Amino acid sequence: MKVIDLINANKKTAFSFEILPPLKGTGIEKLYQTIDTLREFDPKYINITTHRSEYVYKDLGNGLFQRNRLRRRPGTVAVAAAIQSKYNIRAVPHILCSGFTQEETEYVLLDLQFLGITDLLVLRGDKAKHESVFTPEGDGYFHAIELQEQINRFNRGEFTDGSEMKTMGTPFSYGVACYPEKHEEAPNIDEDIYWLKKKVEAGAEYAVTQLFYDNQKYFDFVDKVRKAGINIPIIPGIKPFKKLSQISMIPKTFKVDLPEELTKEALKCKNDQQTQQIGIEWCIKQCKELMAYGVPSIHFYTISAVDSIKEVAKVIY
Repeated sequence: MKVIDLINANKKTAFSFEILPPLKGTGIEKLYQTIDTLREFDPKYINITTHRSEYVYKDLGNGLFQRNRLRRRPGTVAVAAAIQSKYNIRAVPHILCSGFTQEETEYVLLDLQFLGITDLLVLRGDKAKHESVFTPEGDGYFHAIELQEQINRFNRGEFTDGSEMKTMGTPFSYGVACYPEKHEEAPNIDEDIYWLKKKVEAGAEYAVTQLFYDNQKYFDFVDKVRKAGINIPIIPGIKPFKKLSQISMIPKTFKVDLPEELTKEALKCKNDQQTQQIGIEWCIKQCKELMAYGVPSIHFYTISAVDSIKEVAKVIY
């Protein structure tokens, strides 16, 4: 079953989460520990992030530096295959514009199709650390919708060079990202929703939100997209608040607001242990309200938050 089918077939709010591939050279066991910690809550699918190469500079010791490309977290395809094989849970690798040429994307699609992994989350991705604005890699894409179009052509049996496949495999299905508080580069929320609608018209079957802490922002967003004629599931992306330092870090990194009530409670905390408990309680309240609203699924972002997510899931699932 495709992810959209798993979501729609579930009688209660489905559980899913996102993981990062391990850092280069660190092995996969810690990732397995994350899955083992959360698998009791019956995840319908697991997303695996993809990370572009970055330029790093090696000091040659003679006043010169050598610029090299490095991927700190390779292995998205292999991790997806390992998860489906070891756990029999649907794996959903992210596929990006950022850092990939059209040919590199095509090879990723071929590898995934050979492995029987045919669910994707299609994203533009972030700009490189050395860039002031997003810049495609070679003949790669500026926008996720262009990447969708390549996937759609692949599904029709067409390679990027115009040649045709002799044998076609199972076509890919995919979701996309959306932003209740708008994408940081969008001039306004209406323009952001316009492009979400275009992505739906291009074939997106569901959308997963950027993390948020104010449910009213999500409810208002869903209301706007429904009025715009967008009828796919809008899956809330959730991450428990955990550290006091996140009061400034989260708005800066993710371009989202923290509710005044959450901020006030967090500022009363004397240490991160107390802050984590406040974050768990807030997340439980947030998820219960989303469930009462009727969301078909809740998607959790696990980085540095696995233990908190477990505590939340024990209450709500």
